[in-house]
Amino acid sequence: MNFSLDLTDVADDDIEQAILLPLRAYNASKAGTSKGRPLVIAMRDSTGAVIGGLWGSTSYEWLFIELLVVPETLRGQGMGRKVMAMAHDEAVARGCRGAWLDTFEFQARGFYEGLGYRVFGEIPDYPPGYSRYFLRKEFVVPQPDETPYPSTSAQR
Repeated sequence: MNFSLDLTDVADDDIEQAILLPLRAYNASKAGTSKGRPLVIAMRDSTGAVIGGLWGSTSYEWLFIELLVVPETLRGQGMGRKVMAMAHDEAVARGCRGAWLDTFEFQARGFYEGLGYRVFGEIPDYPPGYSRYFLRKEFVVPQPDETPYPSTSAQR
């Protein structure tokens, strides 16, 4: 097989798809279909302009939160918690059993830990002088009662 390697700093959608499609096919052959879906919560001002929100996706029964931004003027007022609760509720409705994300040391690690997230990985000195943390949270999903009626054996 003849081939060449081309290095570029241009994000070409066609190239991304050409790389992504065989990878998705391989993953599906091993782990089944991911059932991936975007999960986006847009925070808008009174004019309708997007001023923050959450950008993520659900797949393989997990929510991945790629981006979360709450404008500085709204921080400390529970908006981040509200957005995260909306995302978690939707993820559970989609059958997810947990969520994961990453954050830099100078960002919101404490915020996420306050929501029950726990660190499962760290890249020290990325960016230089700081760490990058990977956090996860397993959802407590109510399970249907296996026995719909109380046992009557003790009532004899």
